[in-house]
Amino acid sequence: MQNYLHFGETVAGYSVPVLNEREARAGAGILFVFALLSFLYAYNNMDFRYTQIFVTFFMLDFFIRVVINPAYAPSLIAGRFFVSTQTPEYVGAAQKRFAWSIGLILSIVMFTLIVILEMMTPIKIWICLACLILLFSETAFGICIGCVLYNRLFPNKAAYCPGDMCVAKIKQPIQRINWLQALLAVTAFGVAGWLAVQAS
Repeated sequence: MQNYLHFGETVAGYSVPVLNEREARAGAGILFVFALLSFLYAYNNMDFRYTQIFVTFFMLDFFIRVVINPAYAPSLIAGRFFVSTQTPEYVGAAQKRFAWSIGLILSIVMFTLIVILEMMTPIKIWICLACLILLFSETAFGICIGCVLYNRLFPNKAAYCPGDMCVAKIKQPIQRINWLQALLAVTAFGVAGWLAVQAS
């Protein structure tokens, strides 16, 4: 049984248990899509059936990740399937467990409010937005906000952070944004936003 109940994998060359960041990112993307669809449906139709199903799935998925073993979480299994041909990107398991514990806590609160109590409260909207932001940040930018928070709370404890973001370093030329690039980006998004407002 102990072979199944553990967190992180032992990989040669790494001093701490690790996880495959590519799987985690893929799993976050899968959850983000279904979270967004279920929440938009609930918002437009005031029908929370699909949200209740998703929140229950989300809570069980994160419970398996944190308490049992991430290798058996459905979303991560799906993520592993889609990225199985890519070279693994190993990250420290400790900060991931902390980050996913935040997700588990949020999901338990959501499960209580939406599934058990069926309460209409602004709190669940803010929690939904928080979950969407966390998932989107992970899948779109590769930024694990919970991992960053872990590194702030426990300095020098996080090892093998995604993209080495826990280590202070100088940006390489390809990572820098010059004034023309900044101007183009701000103008493009500004015009798109203005057109969207005018069209509504």
